[in-house]
Amino acid sequence: MKAIDVLITRLDPEVSLPTYAKPGDAGADLTTRIDFTLEPGERALIPTGISIALPPGYVALVHPRSSLALKNGVTLLNTPGTIDAGYRGEISCILINLDPTTAVSFTKGDRIAQLVIQSVEHARFIEVSTLPGSSRADGGFGSTGSS
Repeated sequence: MKAIDVLITRLDPEVSLPTYAKPGDAGADLTTRIDFTLEPGERALIPTGISIALPPGYVALVHPRSSLALKNGVTLLNTPGTIDAGYRGEISCILINLDPTTAVSFTKGDRIAQLVIQSVEHARFIEVSTLPGSSRADGGFGSTGSS
């Protein structure tokens, strides 16, 4: 697996750096730098206490943690969150509690999201009057089957 150097600054000396839980994991765990509670249906912008500098040609994508979604109904809005190579501010996560009845509390240092680093390609957008054909054509939502 290829590794790239990502410069990172802790904005809070007590927060953990992102870590991969298991060898081969795509996402490194992000943690919260604050204690907070999300009431049912509530959303909040949660700071992680870190900022990064990605090399040009890379993006960091913030993904939800499946265990939080399954066990607590907590996920991320604006998923995946996009951190461009030029961004130097604090990484924050927009969390929402989708559970209809139960509040969920977090403590500083709890894992709240995953950070996936990927290379990106830039496109040259070339306007044409007609697109070339394909087997799918303009078939959209549900066009490949009903289940």
